[in-house]
Amino acid sequence: MARMATTRRVVISTAVAWLFGFLIFFPILWMVLASFKTELEAFAIPPSFLFFHWTTENYATVQERSDYFHHAMNSVIIAGGSTLIALLIAIPAAWSMAFSPTKRTKDILLWMLSTKMMPPVGVLVPIYLIYKTFGLLDSRIGLVFILCLGNLPIVIWMLFTYFKEIPRDILEAARMDGATIGRELVYVLTPMAIPGLASTMLLNLILAWNEAFWTLNLSTSNAAPLTTFIASYSSPEGLFWAKLSAASTLAIAPILVLGWFSQKQLVRGLTFGAVK
Repeated sequence: MARMATTRRVVISTAVAWLFGFLIFFPILWMVLASFKTELEAFAIPPSFLFFHWTTENYATVQERSDYFHHAMNSVIIAGGSTLIALLIAIPAAWSMAFSPTKRTKDILLWMLSTKMMPPVGVLVPIYLIYKTFGLLDSRIGLVFILCLGNLPIVIWMLFTYFKEIPRDILEAARMDGATIGRELVYVLTPMAIPGLASTMLLNLILAWNEAFWTLNLSTSNAAPLTTFIASYSSPEGLFWAKLSAASTLAIAPILVLGWFSQKQLVRGLTFGAVK
């Protein structure tokens, strides 16, 4: 009887999980389907789900109107560059907070996290004026810098959580063997924290790839990533849903594939330290 109850509970839990998963994924599925419709079919009521005239015309139009590969390369450089710089800054910062804490360490961590609670629009004007003064508008360097600063608190917090799980005895043994701080970071701490570094890097990469506020306000054409590429299909004439869906599908495809193959690392990174 207990086994039947357990089996029934597992079946119900699985069905509910699949239902919620489908509901979450449905907007993406609908966007992909709309990208293969004509503009009239995309607006049709009632909408057609699978039985419609499939066409790739929207993808051809998107590529003719905008250079997709130019925007995609900008996204790769901006997201990858900001992630790399954030890791280079966050690793020693998280190491010092995890293994050489002071009485102000917790206050600093909370302060860094509190910066994420401030709406970005609150500092848009001063940052825009600074970028204009130093010629950083519509530049890859400018976007890399602002995205690095925006995601740095999250990166430090995640690495701090990982480093706290590493036994101090191992680091003390390395110091007794004559390891300097630099060697301790490179040859002892970093290899042990590779899973944590990988999940942190992936999450930061996804956040930087999907960032729209700063990229829309600080870039126009030369450094415009895929978020700006998508926004260009919203015009005063109206929304072209089929073409907008095609552009959105092209924009999310690389990061969606990356997220799918690295979902275990992402889940581990988001839940690490939650259960002791």
